[in-house]
Amino acid sequence: MNITGKARLYAIVGDPVAHVRVPAVFNARFAAHGTDAACVPLHVGAAGLAAAVGGLRALLNLDGFVVTAPHKHAIVALCDEVVGEGRLVGAVNAVRRGADGRLVGDLFDGQGFVAGLRAAGHSPQGKRVFLMGAGGAASAVGFALARAGVAAITIHNRTAPRAEALARKLQAAYPSCDVRAGSAHPAGHDLAVNATSVGLEPGDPLPFDVSALPRTTVVAEVLMKPEKTALLAAAERRGCPIHLGRHMLDRQVDLMFEFFAAR
Repeated sequence: MNITGKARLYAIVGDPVAHVRVPAVFNARFAAHGTDAACVPLHVGAAGLAAAVGGLRALLNLDGFVVTAPHKHAIVALCDEVVGEGRLVGAVNAVRRGADGRLVGDLFDGQGFVAGLRAAGHSPQGKRVFLMGAGGAASAVGFALARAGVAAITIHNRTAPRAEALARKLQAAYPSCDVRAGSAHPAGHDLAVNATSVGLEPGDPLPFDVSALPRTTVVAEVLMKPEKTALLAAAERRGCPIHLGRHMLDRQVDLMFEFFAAR
């Protein structure tokens, strides 16, 4: 990949960022299309987020940046405008920088997750879903699954009020879907999704217990590294179908680039 002084820049902002796949995916795309552009990881903590976004806003050759945990909610207040699913959910994972420095945010995690499920042959229509987490990724996945026609969603989060708040938002937006906050046990569901960062580190416990799951329950991740997390390995040993986290990113990249190009 030949980067010149005319290159357009992209980034991913998060804490941590060592595990992210976005730079590799974006840069492979640039190389394949002969595009003079580059994407870099930016390790930014919560205390430095506002300052970092101010710096990104000032970069005249920056077209946009991806946002990952734990900043998907906090970034909303730093955008000039939030559109699409980002406005509905109250979280953002992609920010477009206009030529005048104006920052516009949207959210593509949920769309990518559902598209990945469908591409793997796992139709969400009519399914009962267990959703672990209530942060930015979980919110995106929950809204997208409700819109895709799942019958019910049970949300569990280590902070119960966050699960309850997300359940209320989802139920209000999609009254035909039975949404509630519930226990940490996924038994009785057709699809069990880990939408937290638990599993990112080698010593992490499993985000939920798979030992009582029917072997027909699809166990899915939003984590992309390791590709097969301890949760997915345990589910596979149980005999459950598994769905990798990388499918969520792979299916939303085209949507992100369309969004970045509309500057």
